[in-house]
Amino acid sequence: MRVVAGEFKGRRLHAPRGAATRPTADRVREALFSILGDVSAARVLDLYAGSGALGIEALSRGAETALFVERDRRALAALRRNLEAVGVDAEVRDQDVLRFLVHPEGVFDLVFCDPPYDEASRVAAPLSEALPAMLSEDARIVTESDKRNPLVLPLPLLAERTYGDTRIAIHSA
Repeated sequence: MRVVAGEFKGRRLHAPRGAATRPTADRVREALFSILGDVSAARVLDLYAGSGALGIEALSRGAETALFVERDRRALAALRRNLEAVGVDAEVRDQDVLRFLVHPEGVFDLVFCDPPYDEASRVAAPLSEALPAMLSEDARIVTESDKRNPLVLPLPLLAERTYGDTRIAIHSA
C-alpha cells in the first residue's frame, strides 16, 4: 500500500498483520480523494484509523492537521510507523472510538469513519449522535463499510460508491 498523491506520493505504508485491520485499497483511496477534491487546510479526524492510510493521504494532499483514533495495538504500531515514515507529527489517541466521542476535542472539516465491518450497525447510532457536535459548518464525513452491512448515518448523503464489497459514503454536516 502506498500514498497515492501529494507530498508523500509513492511512500510505502505498512499495515498490521492479521485480519483485524483492512487498509483501504490504493485504488479506493484514489477514487475517494478524487470525489472529495481539495482537502488543503482541512482539520481531519480519522476514526478507527487502522494503519492511518486515509488520514495520511489527506495530510499528503495538504490537510492542516489530523487526529487519529485507534485502539488495536498492532494497528497503532503500524500507524505510528507510517507517520514516522512520512515525517509527520500528528496526534494519535490509543482509545476506543465510542469513548473518544464522549469527550471529543476540536472541530473537524473532514472525518473518516471506517469501523470493523461487523460493527457498523452497532456504532451507527452513537456516531450519528456525537459527530454533529464536532463538525465545522462545511464538514464532510466519509464512511467505509461492507456493502452488505452498510454503515448508515442519518446525515445528508453527498455521494455513494461501491468498489467490490466496499461501500464508500460521503455525508455533509
